[in-house]
Amino acid sequence: MSGQSITDRITAAQHSVTGSAVSKTVCKATTHEVMGPKKKHLDYLIQCTNEMNVNIPQLADTLFERTTNTSWVVVFKSLISTHHIMVYGNERFVQYLASRNTLFNLSNFLDKSGLQGYDMSTFIRRYSRYLNEKAVSYRQVAFDFTKVKRGADGVMRTMNTEKLLKTIPIIQNQMDALLDFNVNANELTNGVINAAFMLLFKDAIRLFAAYNEGIINLLEKYFDMKKAQCKEGLDIYKKFLTRMTRISEFLKVAEQVGIDRGDIPDLSQAPSSLLDALEQHLASLEGKKVKDSTAASRASTLSNAVSSLANTGISFTKVDEREKQAALEEEQARLKALKEQRLKELSKKPSTSSTTAASPVSTATGTISTVQAIDLFSTSSSFANSTPKVPNDLLDLQPAFQPSLPLSTGLPLANTWGDPFTSTEAVDDSIPNLNPFLTKPVVDPVHLPVVSSDAIITIPLLIRAVRLRHPSSPLLGWAASSQVQTSQCDLCFLTSGNIVTLFPL
Repeated sequence: MSGQSITDRITAAQHSVTGSAVSKTVCKATTHEVMGPKKKHLDYLIQCTNEMNVNIPQLADTLFERTTNTSWVVVFKSLISTHHIMVYGNERFVQYLASRNTLFNLSNFLDKSGLQGYDMSTFIRRYSRYLNEKAVSYRQVAFDFTKVKRGADGVMRTMNTEKLLKTIPIIQNQMDALLDFNVNANELTNGVINAAFMLLFKDAIRLFAAYNEGIINLLEKYFDMKKAQCKEGLDIYKKFLTRMTRISEFLKVAEQVGIDRGDIPDLSQAPSSLLDALEQHLASLEGKKVKDSTAASRASTLSNAVSSLANTGISFTKVDEREKQAALEEEQARLKALKEQRLKELSKKPSTSSTTAASPVSTATGTISTVQAIDLFSTSSSFANSTPKVPNDLLDLQPAFQPSLPLSTGLPLANTWGDPFTSTEAVDDSIPNLNPFLTKPVVDPVHLPVVSSDAIITIPLLIRAVRLRHPSSPLLGWAASSQVQTSQCDLCFLTSGNIVTLFPL
């Protein structure tokens, strides 16, 4: 199976029609292609989580909806996209997931379409369980263990005894869910499960680093604890040793699939004498007979164990810092490439000089010509002297027309057009021919001059008709003229072909 299916294309088209860019991107990130989600789609979804106008519940619900698909590829890629946003997206997304009662209900998922579907369904069930546990952990402690501050003044190192004994089991549950993925190198056979394994590998490093610092804090406080606390702390430490063995096996798989050895931290085992010292201290608190051990020997054993675990923490920190540096270098390279691309685009554009007094006009040859802007309120002399010949491109789009005959100033304007006592023949002779289907002589359009005075203003039009008014009569008729004063009319209309535009003056 390769390439986007018809269903993927139809679903993306539906989201394009509805205008939901987030849903469309989720659909493209979770196609039927047997490969991991594309980086550009994941980056867009991460950016969406940082935008305040993006509906985070809608984004999460869209991802949940994709997990209801019957194809293991779509479901697996939906889980990968969700995990990627939880790790690199805004914390609002994780907060919403933690507030939900249920997340991924895939404990019975099974794709029966083929042998590969059977195999991948097992890992889908395990992967969904880890994501559920990751969200539950955030709900219980209100922070992500993979993003907490580490070091001597980190969150896990400065936690008090009561809170520490409640927090470490939460890390253990999340670590168990991660290690239960239990994949071998020969099972990483496609790009989808490889993408999931890489996210789990990065989570395992950060999660175990926080786990390790919690154990260091526990050991430093152990000999000052009460009997019940010591019993609980000893049980936590024994489970830690078991999980250290499992994480070592997980890291070996990572090395086998080609992850750089420098990106894999070194695990330093605590001395076995530390476990004996912890058990003897608990036995002494319970009143049992134990071997006599001096405080100096006990302190020496504890110091060696803490030093060993601290070296492991330093190794995890170096790996994390190396990953951050690689991410920064990748981002700088991307910005540099975008800058170079932008400079190339600017260099290809022709340099054109234009002013506010000139406007570009496209010509038939494809070149750009500029003509000076026309001042509608200038005098006739300045208009005649400064106005160049304007191209007739716009006029050529409409049928040619015959301009009306100039009217004599001695004739009454009220009887020229529209007068009920005027014959239809006179009206037909005075109205310009606007019907493109009549065969009459065609002449070039004439630009009418502009007349202005201190008291009135006239508007220059290629074709103009005005409705005249009189103080003693509301309507005397229509007239066509190039020099009708606006003080004598109350309505004008422009004609262009068969289109008439009315506007009041």
